[in-house]
Amino acid sequence: MRSSCVLLTALVALAAYYVYIPLPGSVSDPWKLMLLDATFRGAQQVTSDALLLANTPDIFDHQLKAVSSVNFPVPSPPLPAGSLLPTPHPCPQANLFVLVCVTRITSPTDRTVLVDGARSAVAFALDFFFLSVENLSEKMLRSNLIHSLGLSHHLLALNFIIVSFGKKSAWSSAHVKVTDTDFGGVEVRVFEGSAKPGERLKRGVVYIHGGGWALASAKIRYYDELCTAMAERLNAVIVSIEYRLVPKVYFPEQIHDVARATKYFLQPEVLRKYTVDPSRIGISGDSAGGNLAAALGQQFSQDATLKNKLKLQALIYPVLQALDFNTPSYQQNVNTPILPRYVMVKYWVDYFKGNYDFVQAMIVNNHTSLDVAEAAALRARLNWTSLLPASITKNYEPVVQATGDARIIRELPQLLDARAAPLIADPEVLQHLPKTYILTCEHDVLRDDGIMYAKRLESVGVDVTLDHFDDGFHGCMIFTSWPTNFSVGIRTRNSYIKWLDQNL
Repeated sequence: MRSSCVLLTALVALAAYYVYIPLPGSVSDPWKLMLLDATFRGAQQVTSDALLLANTPDIFDHQLKAVSSVNFPVPSPPLPAGSLLPTPHPCPQANLFVLVCVTRITSPTDRTVLVDGARSAVAFALDFFFLSVENLSEKMLRSNLIHSLGLSHHLLALNFIIVSFGKKSAWSSAHVKVTDTDFGGVEVRVFEGSAKPGERLKRGVVYIHGGGWALASAKIRYYDELCTAMAERLNAVIVSIEYRLVPKVYFPEQIHDVARATKYFLQPEVLRKYTVDPSRIGISGDSAGGNLAAALGQQFSQDATLKNKLKLQALIYPVLQALDFNTPSYQQNVNTPILPRYVMVKYWVDYFKGNYDFVQAMIVNNHTSLDVAEAAALRARLNWTSLLPASITKNYEPVVQATGDARIIRELPQLLDARAAPLIADPEVLQHLPKTYILTCEHDVLRDDGIMYAKRLESVGVDVTLDHFDDGFHGCMIFTSWPTNFSVGIRTRNSYIKWLDQNL
């Protein structure tokens, strides 16, 4: 009995250690946010571990190079176990290599491993852990599951978990009709609210979900509930787009998907079918969906072929630039859930099908250093020392490197593409944008992206509403129902829908 109590106490202590992270006192429902963050981190870890085992041969193919016994380097410090052991793996066409200890390879010269009896040296740094034999059985089972589901990328595996636990069928109520269909070959979920008394035509909103261009779905509960509430309270038709995700497609295919679906919806015959007023249509999205909505707003404002123009755009904590990862909000919220800085940078790299070797350099702005000529003309467009108020900049200092890695921009020219980073668009493009709503949260690395975009739009005469929440965090607006109901989630959703009702 006593040993059971000790074990239980130890388990509780370990769980608390994993869950607890220091948070500002002003953030909404901090303990609930810690639990939400721990759940998401746990899902990420499970998929990363499983895919590490499932793809071990691929990893070694890329990370190892053969060397002769003559120039075979001596490990320094020596490996605790001294070698890698080839072990049969039940997955088809795969072998499992397990180190008899847990160690991390961080340098191209300080580790040497033995694979299938042939000496091989590490070609460059490996950013993962080798696994201990003690944990082998459980992880092999997860690896088999990942393979059987056809999930060969950690983002596919993570999204499989998210969608599996949160997917909701197209269920209609007395007030909102919900149907799954496709617009121009792109899957959409349509929410049809009832028309207002005395009005024959309804308003329309095209909604684009968030998730780092790689996660979530228009069909999961969080977005289904949001769009249902919008349709009912606005007496509107909401088109939620199920665009394709990384790693199945990369930039700019996500933009093409949302553009194709939106253009289809704007056709006169389609608007007549859904009894939508062509003069009262807006576009909206959150996070990466806000990025796509902003990009689409700019594209459509320049498209002379469109008969029906968008009346407004509503951007919820949008991702708007990838040139400066050291704005005050990035510095302030570097490890704040549920979007730490390093995760956001990885989303960008994934979006462009880039190399993870670039992540650390991008975090310290080496990709936009003073010697990178390609970025020079765009720096003024996101100069936060002039675009942000003193209440935001506080004592933060810009991070501008004198010399950096010009190779990043050369290999990822998409970083300078306004379709990916709407904040850096030309003023001539911005001045044609419709009335705009931007929601920002204090405890969010993307806070300053939204504030700077609002400032740039105001400077060219666009009517902008900036709605800031001091206790908000990234993603909060979709967390409005138990067990992930946050007070700030309910308040942000109400404020957002109220603005749409007053302006659409």
